[in-house]
Amino acid sequence: MATTTQDSSTAPAVATGANGPLTTSHGRTTIADTVVSKIAGLAAREVNGVHDLGGNTSRAVGALRERIPGASTNYAQGVSVEVGEKQAAVDIDIVAEYGVSISDLASGIRRNVIAALERMTGLEVVEVNITVHDVYVATEDDGDVESHLARVE
Repeated sequence: MATTTQDSSTAPAVATGANGPLTTSHGRTTIADTVVSKIAGLAAREVNGVHDLGGNTSRAVGALRERIPGASTNYAQGVSVEVGEKQAAVDIDIVAEYGVSISDLASGIRRNVIAALERMTGLEVVEVNITVHDVYVATEDDGDVESHLARVE
């Protein structure tokens, strides 16, 4: 009886099912880390209360990059990921808007990032770690990015 349960014709079907939706009998799909980072960054930005992604240095570099004609926006700014064959872990650095509950904001980011990644990639998201680097306070002139850039030019 042990030989019938370990029959070679059933073993690949069980192995394929255990590998998840990215590995099938017709081939394997590999998703680059940059793709997962971009999806996570876009999903995090969709949450109300997120002013920006990244720490001070990455935001300054991103602001400079956006001023270059023809340069594209880096949607993965402030996001780092570890991607395996079936799972992904995400670390996100944010700047929260003043007045927003940080715990509610973190929950919303986690929920949105996990839903987007699992829907779009089929990867199981095992954790989403969030670091709040700053709190954005809106001012009347709201020229903090431009004034910072003018200082560096």
